[in-house]
Amino acid sequence: MSSFAGLFVTTLPFSQNCLAIALINPLGGTDHQVANWFHAHLTQSFVTLLRALSEAGSAQWIGVVVFLGVLFFAWKKHWPSLATLVVAVPGGMLLNELIKLLVHRPRPFIAGPFVDWSGYSFASGHTIGATLLYGQLALFLVPAIKRRRWRALTACSAVLVVSLVGFSRIALGAHYLTDVLAAIVFGVVWLALCLVAGKPVGRNADLPAILADVDDAVLVRVKESELPAQTLLS
Repeated sequence: MSSFAGLFVTTLPFSQNCLAIALINPLGGTDHQVANWFHAHLTQSFVTLLRALSEAGSAQWIGVVVFLGVLFFAWKKHWPSLATLVVAVPGGMLLNELIKLLVHRPRPFIAGPFVDWSGYSFASGHTIGATLLYGQLALFLVPAIKRRRWRALTACSAVLVVSLVGFSRIALGAHYLTDVLAAIVFGVVWLALCLVAGKPVGRNADLPAILADVDDAVLVRVKESELPAQTLLS
């Protein structure tokens, strides 16, 4: 195993043929060392705790939170935020599933007392889901919070939850260390792209309200300027 610790193979489909590409992983040795250590030290109580932490990045939980977020933004009729939430979280998770199929990396372990994983390993679905969900929620909340202390607490809470989910996936043997790190990087990059793409939409959506405020302000000023003239004529 040590000779190929930093190497894994992916297959890319083209028509009826498959192109196999060897991907060099500079952290391959660390990947296996960390996975083997946790695999050897897992206990039932530790697994129970890790599974509880992992639930914060589960597809079921993320689906519930996104659904509630969609209902909230629809009620407020804030369509740019609704679109951003849907594209950022479910959209990013679907792209990660495509990456899994392309990379085709097997799980760290296929047998063991606590192993019941299916699917592929790279990149971690739970971790990217947590990165997208809690990262996007932080992007919604932080600009609306006035106190710097609470803004920092919100951002740190998002980072903490993502870190705990990623750690739980590594410790459970569901993913390698690099699977989790890649998921975090992919999630952050996707959120950044959504943030940049969503800025023009947000500005255009708020433009009518801004123009209405400007028109009201102009009308008030005109009325105020007419008062002295009326007083002089009387």
